[in-house]
Amino acid sequence: MASGSSSFTSTRLSTLLLPSKKAIKTLKTPLYLSTASFKLLCVQASATNSTPKARFVARRKESVSVRQLKRPLIEYMSLPASQYSVLDAERIERIDDNTFRCYVYRLKFFNFEVCPVLLVRVEEQPNGCCIKLLSCKLEGSPIVAAQNDKFDASMVNQISCGTNQSDLLVQELTSDAVIKVNIEVPFAFRPIPLGMIESTGNQVIEQILRIMLPRFMAQLVKDYQAWASGDSSRQPLGTGEI
Repeated sequence: MASGSSSFTSTRLSTLLLPSKKAIKTLKTPLYLSTASFKLLCVQASATNSTPKARFVARRKESVSVRQLKRPLIEYMSLPASQYSVLDAERIERIDDNTFRCYVYRLKFFNFEVCPVLLVRVEEQPNGCCIKLLSCKLEGSPIVAAQNDKFDASMVNQISCGTNQSDLLVQELTSDAVIKVNIEVPFAFRPIPLGMIESTGNQVIEQILRIMLPRFMAQLVKDYQAWASGDSSRQPLGTGEI
């Protein structure tokens, strides 16, 4: 009974708000829409013309066991950001003591190549540091570059070290990273179902973390070993290769 009443009410509302074409043609006086009707039509038009947006999210956590040398890992992790090595001069450049520009390798998204350029800030913490994304710029084809004002991204990479309970001479170095991206779906992609776009975007971001985090951790361990052995040059050890 409630269902039938709701259907009847809905029919009555649509009849009151939107007169039929026949009624409009036979109307002898000008047709005026009520304020409520006008607002309803505007909302419907706005919903129809709104740009679809996709959301990509990925998270990955990597841990590696590091054997303590003459200088402990916790001391290395407590260094001020001004003394950090850039690790890989081919892909990372220092802007100031706490800010770095990172060039991510080129990746495929459907038929397009994208090269993200990240500006990140390092915040020092008692047992490590936190790397936060300040901005991201996409480089690539014109259609890729055109998306730079149509998306926003955030990234947090929490790096910490902790004691291994079974072996006091070994510590655990951990990187816990989360990336989130919100983007307006480009016109060329709109025939593709939104779910497929988001699934592909998630896979691309997951691939970035899957490749970059282990490589970053390996470079970090290598830099610690150089620092702990007395090398204070802080020269980058990476080669830019994936």
